[in-house]
Amino acid sequence: MAGELDGRVALVTGASRGIGEATARALAAAGAKVVLTDLADTQDLAAELGGIAHRQDVTKEEDWVETMAFIRAEAGGLDILVNNAGVFLAKPITETTLEEFRFVQQVNVEGVFLGMKHAIPLLAERAPRWRGGASIINLSSVAGLRGSALVSAYNASKGAVKLLTKGAAIELAAARIRVNSVHPGIIETDMGRGLVHDFAQAGGAGDNETRDQLSQMHPLGHFGEAVDVANAIAYLASDRAGFMTGSEMVVDGGMTAR
Repeated sequence: MAGELDGRVALVTGASRGIGEATARALAAAGAKVVLTDLADTQDLAAELGGIAHRQDVTKEEDWVETMAFIRAEAGGLDILVNNAGVFLAKPITETTLEEFRFVQQVNVEGVFLGMKHAIPLLAERAPRWRGGASIINLSSVAGLRGSALVSAYNASKGAVKLLTKGAAIELAAARIRVNSVHPGIIETDMGRGLVHDFAQAGGAGDNETRDQLSQMHPLGHFGEAVDVANAIAYLASDRAGFMTGSEMVVDGGMTAR
């Protein structure tokens, strides 16, 4: 809703495209000052949204320390953290290297942990300003709720995000910092299209055939759009979700309802 995030500063990681870009747009439309970080360039998007761009590798602790100092200097503080940056891997367990497994955990789990660790002091400072306190939203997946063949490394990472979120929610409640996870189904983004291709390759099928099969896993019969997830994130960031913490917001077209 327009204006409901007026006066707030939001950090979105992995903001150059896909769910990250859509989230930055949704938060800015609701009035937040958005800090967009990524390894890719976000300068043009930040300028369009009246936000701030910053280069960051979420797997490096020194980058998180520097990013928080940058936000304090350039934006005056932080009210919303969206840990969106992530990677996907589809491979049989026997063909997944230890290095590949570790890299998925490093980005998807360690990046979320480091984000919370270093953002908490800034979030706690400003949380009393808002009825719903400060907000952390961690991107998990339906793969963090149920298992699936060929994505065990990804399952492990997104399941970890789900429980990392719940532990943090309990720990940070007294500081009035709410922590929730979002669990998308397959979304029409570059990563979603890459997922289709990876599944097709791993299963020995064509991309179109695989896409049809994956679409039908969603009772609504199609993939979601990035804006669908972004709208859920914007809600969790707002005071309308002021009594929600440790929750799982599922945006999956009914996939996990089966």
